[in-house]
Amino acid sequence: MTKLEELTALLVNEINDFKNGVDKLEKINGHLKDTKIKMDLKAYKSIIETHQQQMEEHKNTIEGFENRFENKIKQAKIYPTWAVVVFIVAILLSITSVSYIYLN
Repeated sequence: MTKLEELTALLVNEINDFKNGVDKLEKINGHLKDTKIKMDLKAYKSIIETHQQQMEEHKNTIEGFENRFENKIKQAKIYPTWAVVVFIVAILLSITSVSYIYLN
């Protein structure tokens, strides 16, 4: 009978320990539910801001390139102005010389 009493006492002690453990876990769970976690976003915010500045600089560089390219295309000519003037003068001189030769 003593063995049975010892086993019963041991079982009661284990059940009490288990109940105490469950109570502690319930308290911890209650604390965890009440605890709010705040994240520190300062490092990420600074990284995002520097990335945004870099993207803005790249955007401005691309826009400047586009503007210069558009201006170059607007100013682009097949022949330079001096070549066109020389060509017109040469044609006028040749027409006048040919007409002078035929008229004389």
